[in-house]
Amino acid sequence: MSRIFYSVGAEGRGHATRVRTVIESIKDQHKITLFAPGHAFDLLEPIYRHSPVKVKSIPGISQYNIGSRLSYIKTGWFGMQYLVQLPGLLKELRKEIDSGQPDLVITDFEPSLPRAACDCGVPFISLNHQHFLLTYDLSSLPDYLQKQSSLMAKVVQSFYKGQKETIVSSFYFPPLKSEYKSTIQIGILLRPEILQAKTSTQSYLVAYLRRTPPLQVLKALERCGIEVRIYGLGARPCSGLMRFYEVNAYRFVEDLSGCRGLISTAGNQLIGEALYLNKPVLCMPELNNYEQEINAHFLNESGGGRAVPMEQFSLKHIQTFLDDLDQYQLRFDRLRLNGNPGAIKAIKRHLSDKPYLDKSDDSIIFQTEAAL
Repeated sequence: MSRIFYSVGAEGRGHATRVRTVIESIKDQHKITLFAPGHAFDLLEPIYRHSPVKVKSIPGISQYNIGSRLSYIKTGWFGMQYLVQLPGLLKELRKEIDSGQPDLVITDFEPSLPRAACDCGVPFISLNHQHFLLTYDLSSLPDYLQKQSSLMAKVVQSFYKGQKETIVSSFYFPPLKSEYKSTIQIGILLRPEILQAKTSTQSYLVAYLRRTPPLQVLKALERCGIEVRIYGLGARPCSGLMRFYEVNAYRFVEDLSGCRGLISTAGNQLIGEALYLNKPVLCMPELNNYEQEINAHFLNESGGGRAVPMEQFSLKHIQTFLDDLDQYQLRFDRLRLNGNPGAIKAIKRHLSDKPYLDKSDDSIIFQTEAAL
């Protein structure tokens, strides 16, 4: 039984969802210690509190919004504070590595643990979505997004280097840049609830919103004429046909698998989950969030939905989305959206000289099409 140290980035539920999916698939075969900051710790620590998986809190880097707009100044300010803490954090993580003696480190876009692993001579692999900015050929993007992606790629590159392998999880698969041909492209990491979901088409929409959406978004949802089940804003009194719910993984997946379509911000993980369940997506990239704009571009290309900037969102966009639901066609292999087998194969490959309790093959470790 191998020892794995795993670290996760702080921003968004997508990071925590990916990490949880991997942990659920390997926790019976390996001893795992997870290092999680901020929101990711709050989400994951209660899940594993009474399990063999250890979850430890560390400082992290987060994006900060003012309303629905990404604030570069505030994000940069807190990023500088993180850099001040980094030397002390690395010292503590090196102690953890010396004490725990992990065989492998995995990181989901978290910069401190892989740096400490390099210092201690422990191999690590990178498994996230954000490295698409560095490794994917994004020449199909509009010019302004190509420029922004080039700038963001430099940030991604600065997080860490020296990984034994880079694995990118995404719902889209453009060509790789020539210098990154060894990168492994996999689909979305699908949690057990998604794999086991029974899909149907009922008469409501699901909306997932983050932070404080513009007022016109809620007004448009209220006036769209059908029930909208809204997650991400907490439980609130009903308003017309809008129903507000706390985020609960099981209830959310149940609603997502039965809805007519999803309206959400443009996070990679949630879009991929919806497409896997054959649910059309109307996405609203947040202002100044260029990663979400890139996701939205590829959603449009996929034929699985459409995108509109959040600040332009209106009732007309919902009505057009509803009118066109039957016209959305996925232009890629749905099976390819399941990135679980590829992720596990990569982890096993880097532990090939370690004992591994393999109950059978990946078709048992992961429930696939037959579970739907």
